[in-house]
Amino acid sequence: MLRRDAPSTQEFYPKKEGINIKTSANGLKFITEEEGKKLKVYLDIKGLPTIGVGHLIKPGEDFSEGLTDEQVENLLASDISEVDNVLSRIAPNLTQNQHDCCADFGFNLGVGALRQLLSHGIDQIPVQILKWDHAGAVEVKALKNRRKAELVLFNTVGEPDVLAIIAASRKD
Repeated sequence: MLRRDAPSTQEFYPKKEGINIKTSANGLKFITEEEGKKLKVYLDIKGLPTIGVGHLIKPGEDFSEGLTDEQVENLLASDISEVDNVLSRIAPNLTQNQHDCCADFGFNLGVGALRQLLSHGIDQIPVQILKWDHAGAVEVKALKNRRKAELVLFNTVGEPDVLAIIAASRKD
């Protein structure tokens, strides 16, 4: 329960200068497992041209020849950097697993959604994250499972087994 007289998120998590948090190898593995990895162009769930690990193809980009595994990794690193930068600025005191959870969320739904999630306060992430399981007005089982997996990762202390976390979230 959120107390009305509780200090703000900014007081609990003051902005720090010079912090440069990055998504860990486990976080990248989590994202790759959730998004899938394709070396050739495909259409995502919205019908948008995509390649690699959820990279939406921008005007002027040409991936008609496909990608190598190394190119996919480089593209993912580039794509996740925007999310990492947002997290470094507005939530620098997250644990690595919390950062990786939020990085997956931001990668999946965009930095606008990530900012909205974080606007409720870090302490509210476990409650708020589970609400982001809809596409429009329709609940999507894959999103529900992904949010459950992110929550487990968020709450994990120590080295996570991301594949086991994801597998467990998909069981009913």
